[in-house]
Amino acid sequence: MNKPQLPVQQYVPEQTIQHYLDALLQDAADELARADAEVVAPAPAPAPVVTEPPRAAVVHKLERPVDIIEPEVPAEPVIEPPAAPPPVQQAVAAWREEPFEALLFDVGGLKLAVPLVLLGTIYPLEGEITPLFGQPDWFLGILSTPAGNLKVLDTARWVMPERYTSELQDTLSFVISVEGYDWGMAVHGVQQSIRLSPEQVKWRSQQGKRPWLAGTVIEHMCALLDVSALAELIVGSGGAAGNAAAPALG
Repeated sequence: MNKPQLPVQQYVPEQTIQHYLDALLQDAADELARADAEVVAPAPAPAPVVTEPPRAAVVHKLERPVDIIEPEVPAEPVIEPPAAPPPVQQAVAAWREEPFEALLFDVGGLKLAVPLVLLGTIYPLEGEITPLFGQPDWFLGILSTPAGNLKVLDTARWVMPERYTSELQDTLSFVISVEGYDWGMAVHGVQQSIRLSPEQVKWRSQQGKRPWLAGTVIEHMCALLDVSALAELIVGSGGAAGNAAAPALG
């Protein structure tokens, strides 16, 4: 893979990246506003109760005694406690509820962040990525690492497909492996680790057209990537070595 020394911004202008990040922030704000509207929406007024005038009581003389049958009291239903979520879900939920360390990195000029607890190893992209025949465009190939072969994703195709250009492959610099998976994300630059508190993140209230977006951090002008959601997208499109084409997720 030839690597001309050209900045990523030559292919994706800074103004375009800024507009894209603004769109991510606006999406999160719109979803939060919709969620707030649903919470404060007034409950519908109860329907008026129509009462009938009392009727005169009719007394019938009984010729023989009648057995009185006591109504049966239904047994109280047994409510079982909800099943505990799988350990993986508990671990994922844990980093959202308390301060966490996150790694900042660059993909096509867009700054992304991922919790360090969800990442494995950062590999400098010094060797060649071996392509495999018949794979989707977002699957770059296999990278040989000391830990074994690693499947490499073209991250830019997933997070910004509408702004993707093939020249972005020429400036890829690192592959970041993901904990618990046999694939890694190809990125253009690795910056630094930062500490974030849940209050600093504008979390998404619901899943939208960018399922990989967990939220945005305005202070650092970056998007927080949801690794679990990205993994589900990969599995849904055929797996890291599947044959399905990547959907347009932007």
